[in-house]
Formats: sequence, structure tokens, C-alpha cells
Amino acid sequence: MTDQATDKAWYIGATRDDVGKAAILIGDPARVDRIALKMTDVHRVPENRGLKTITGSYDGKRITVSAFGMGAPIATIVLHELFAVGVRSFLRIGTAMAVPPAKLGDFVLADGAMRAEGTSNTYAPLGYPAIADHDLNTTLRGLLAASDRPWHAGIFGTYDGFYTEMFGISSGSRSLIQSLKDDIHRMGLIGTDMETSALLVAARILGARAGCLCVATVDAFAQTKISDADMAVAEDQMFDLALKGIARFA
Repeated sequence: MTDQATDKAWYIGATRDDVGKAAILIGDPARVDRIALKMTDVHRVPENRGLKTITGSYDGKRITVSAFGMGAPIATIVLHELFAVGVRSFLRIGTAMAVPPAKLGDFVLADGAMRAEGTSNTYAPLGYPAIADHDLNTTLRGLLAASDRPWHAGIFGTYDGFYTEMFGISSGSRSLIQSLKDDIHRMGLIGTDMETSALLVAARILGARAGCLCVATVDAFAQTKISDADMAVAEDQMFDLALKGIARFA
């Protein structure tokens, strides 16, 4: 929502002058500073409630980057507020739990997502599909095909409860939750996260385009995690792909 008197987003604090027409949404706030190194003329919106937003230039286009932290409720608040102040194209980038054939370090692109979270239900009934924007995904597929990193596209599963629906918390008994295993086998999911389906539904209902590109960082079945060094390389490539892709819609 926006303050109609000031045209300023309530939580992220951005105004129309602070944002471009396209935005990259990031979970980890630390990634905002790292992707900013690839941009010029970076303007920083004063941080509020831990929500960090910048706008800079890339390939001659103004692009906004905003961090939401973790989970569908806050991710959709950030998307909704950015939409309210003028953003019309969104690309969520970050990490996802990998499901074979995706391996650690591979890119995973969401064609759509299974709505196992609750936030999207406040935008549309459960029968409404969570589908990525066709034009944005077509652009991303072209960029991925030209890259040297393996990638996969398909359906994500999006859940609210990481330790209750996705992964056990105890290091001695950590395991994939059985209901998620059943979903993977039954519906052929390629990755899981906590935001994608809500963002895709909210954007489409609002009248915006949206997509999601992630690095596979946790192997769902082997319970292994990508190394910090490998993640740094993958993240840098993800930033380049994301900026090139979203710039075409800015």
C-alpha cells in the first residue's frame, strides 16, 4: 500500500522517484550491496525495518533491487509496494533446494509453482495458477542457454514452513519431510522455496510480470549444501543474468 498524500511506500519507504520500471527481488540483504557493484549511479533508499532498496543504472536502464528477507508474506509486501510506486516487472533471484536432475550450483528457472503457501490465497483462490511471465522467461531461457552453467526449468514447490514442511531441524535426524518427498515424486518438482508461488500470483493479479531464477544450493535428498566458494561464483553469474534479463523490461 502507499500513502496517497506522499505517494511513498509504507514499509520500504520508496517513492516513485526512487524506483525504476523493473526490479530484482532478493532475499538476503547482503546481496544488495554485491549486485550494486555491477551498477552505476546507485541511489539508496533509507533502510526501514531491515528492508534494503537501491536503484541504479545497468545497460542504460534504471533497475531497482530490493531485499525482502525470507518468506512469502514479506516478499509480497515488497513486491506490492514497489508495484504501487510504479514498478511493473519483477525478477526474484536467490536460492532454492535442489531436486534431481538439478545439482548443486545449477540454475533453476521457475516456469510456475505449486501453491503450498498461504499468502497467495489472499490474492486469488487456490485454483488460480502460479505461472511465470512468458516474455520474461523466454528472455531468461535465451540467456541461460548461452551461459556455461547447467540449468533446468520446471515447477517449484513453495511452502511456508521450512522446518515443518521441508527439512528437519535436528542435525542428527535432518531429513526431507515425507509430504514434500511425496509432492516431488507425484508432481515432478525441480526445486522448493518459500516465496515463488506467492510472488507469481501477486504480480499477475496486480497486472505486473514476474519470474524467478535461483541457484540450487541444497540437495534435497543428499542433504548437502553448496560451498561458499562455489556459491560466490554462481551468485556472480546469477547477478549478470538477472541484470541482463530484467533490463530488457525496464
